[in-house]
Amino acid sequence: MPAPDALTPGDRYLELFTAVQAARVFPDSKTFVDCAPRGEPDAILAAYRAAVGQPGFDLPAFVDAHFEVLRPTPSDYVSVPGQPMCAHIDDLWRVLTREPLDHRPRGSLLPVPHPYVVPGGRFGELYYWDSYFTMLGLAASGKTTLLHDMVGNFAHLIDTFGHVPNGTRTYYLSRSQPPLFAFMVELAGTLGVLDPVQSLPQLRREHAWWMRGSEDLAPGTADLRVVRLPDGSLLNRYWDERDSPREEAWLEDVQTARASGRDASQVYRHLRAAAESGWDFSTRWLAEPVPRDATSLASICTTDIVPVDLNAFLYKLETLVASLSTRAGDATTACAFGAAAAARKAAVIAHLWDAGQGAFFDHDWRLAKRRAGLTGACVAPLFAGLAEASHARALAQTVSARLLAPGGFSTTERTSDQQWDQPNGWAALQWMAIRGFHDHGEEALARTIAHRWLATVAAVYEREGKLVEKYALRQDDEASSSGGGGGEYPLQDGFGWTNGVTRALLAAHPEHTAHGCFAYSVAPTHR
Repeated sequence: MPAPDALTPGDRYLELFTAVQAARVFPDSKTFVDCAPRGEPDAILAAYRAAVGQPGFDLPAFVDAHFEVLRPTPSDYVSVPGQPMCAHIDDLWRVLTREPLDHRPRGSLLPVPHPYVVPGGRFGELYYWDSYFTMLGLAASGKTTLLHDMVGNFAHLIDTFGHVPNGTRTYYLSRSQPPLFAFMVELAGTLGVLDPVQSLPQLRREHAWWMRGSEDLAPGTADLRVVRLPDGSLLNRYWDERDSPREEAWLEDVQTARASGRDASQVYRHLRAAAESGWDFSTRWLAEPVPRDATSLASICTTDIVPVDLNAFLYKLETLVASLSTRAGDATTACAFGAAAAARKAAVIAHLWDAGQGAFFDHDWRLAKRRAGLTGACVAPLFAGLAEASHARALAQTVSARLLAPGGFSTTERTSDQQWDQPNGWAALQWMAIRGFHDHGEEALARTIAHRWLATVAAVYEREGKLVEKYALRQDDEASSSGGGGGEYPLQDGFGWTNGVTRALLAAHPEHTAHGCFAYSVAPTHR
């Protein structure tokens, strides 16, 4: 496969890009950066420069003449009234699958060698951490060939770029997402469709990318995605190579920076780092104390924060490399990665575990203190195998008291207009909580979260005939759950990781009433 052109739309179209996004030619900022040019990009930019100063120049008309808006791939799929939810999900895999030959030339889409599953809606490309949770459903549906292809695509991305981008668009190349490639490899190995040892080169290369800058890093400082705490502990944070507005949300970021009264480049870096976290956006990333009525991202400080989930995922990566290296007969590498994992675990427990509250919390490395906000990321150390049984017992009590809602596992304790806060619940967090508590013997809580989440998804499916990106979890005084809200864009149908987690939970809980749930209405065609 030829090397991809890594120029972003902003790099390529320069002042034309800025003009289109600033004028909001499209209601969704992501639309333009996903357009396919109708001709050579250099020629389009030259034509714009020649025309823009002319009397009566019409920017929307120019864009329409030179760019094709790529709508979701047409599908003949229509939701079937009376279809059980499990069968509905199984049918959707073909609708959400894309083929490499579908890629258009000269656009922002990065090529991959194998078929893949997209989330759906406005998200028509491959996303990093979404895909692990999608793969859980592919496994439950018996789609192991497609699962194997997905792992192969991520290996290809690491081989090509040294890391997995946030998504397969050029404008995502400056950041990654929560590093779950190790979990994907382990899943494929468990299913017998991949020998995990074959993935060692990619696992080690991804780890090296996350750890860049760690050599000779002084205590109390940070570089790229690594932080050296005052006691010498080495942990990680989210980052982005660029400090400009996100191209897919250019106008939104410019407006946030202007309203903040802060250095714009710093705000952009924090916004981009939050996008790398996958939690875009949440009061989790705002300066504390966070106001009760937080409606602005002006105080965002993502790169100041050492996140509990990121470090748990990297611990998993390190332990997997250690165990696979032992299998491969490479004792030196096994020892080095085993030691790195042990050091990371000790640092996470020392700095991110709060014994008094019985939970893991993020850490502010600049202020040298633990963050106050409890979030759903607290279960990641259980999911990644970092936590001990004593942590799981205490965390089960804390989660039951503070994050468990009638509709499932809450994202944070704070309610805001950001999508990664209450009242929203997300499939990925449900799975991490369920598996994490299950793996540590907290079966009752794991089962409770699973059953409540399935009931939430089933209620919306029965009423609307579809699965969605996120859900507003039912609270004590509410009759039912609904699709979630908040954030930068409307609620998306589809939806990859909701389908994946729900399908896996249906397989694990054959007795749940969700199996008897039928769609009473025909939903719009899923893309």
